[in-house]
Amino acid sequence: MLALDRLQAAYGPSQVLFDVSLQIAAGQIVTLLGRNSMGKTTTVRAIMGLLPVAAGVYFDGKPLHGATPEAIARRGIGLVPEGRMVFPTLTVRENLVATAANRLGRPQPWSLDRIYALFPRLRERAGQYARTLSGGEQQMLAIGRALMTNPKLLILDEATEGLAPVIRAEIWHCVAALKAEGQSILLIDKNLAVLGRLADHHYVLEKGRTVWSGDGAALQRDAEMVHRYVGL
Repeated sequence: MLALDRLQAAYGPSQVLFDVSLQIAAGQIVTLLGRNSMGKTTTVRAIMGLLPVAAGVYFDGKPLHGATPEAIARRGIGLVPEGRMVFPTLTVRENLVATAANRLGRPQPWSLDRIYALFPRLRERAGQYARTLSGGEQQMLAIGRALMTNPKLLILDEATEGLAPVIRAEIWHCVAALKAEGQSILLIDKNLAVLGRLADHHYVLEKGRTVWSGDGAALQRDAEMVHRYVGL
């Protein structure tokens, strides 16, 4: 579904990505691992067209590089950005319906009721302004907002960073439920224990390069080496 082939990217004269390659098949959860400032969010920005790249990004077998962020979203990629970035002066309900669409014609598209079933807290706070929510509730809202676009691929950048343990558990439960429904997900997080159980394949970035990849069994086998790349 998504393929990065020796992706390179830069901020002005400063090159950040030198050789990033990964693949995500339909229905898979794939992780992108690495310490801070290794290029994970820059990779996401390149996929979404927020950072121009000349080559190396393909979606459903067709080039994605060079497309605008709006066109990329219409192609079926939904983003839950680092820092959540919900619309603070809109209510929970307004955030969810603001970008809702079913451009790909799914027979059972995401709706308010489905989002509220996934995250009951959002139903309780449907009339509240997003700025009044806790960090965990804002993350739920950001995930719900992305799902309302009915994406073929969902990208979660720092899925549980800074959240309380009980909220992290709720987010992981949500991710597991999405996987059971066949949702393809690119997931960035640091919780190797959970990711090892949830994800189908893993990629590690180090200074803008893909330095390791493998499935869950390989992650367990090479845990010490991977931790050297991912741990503090």
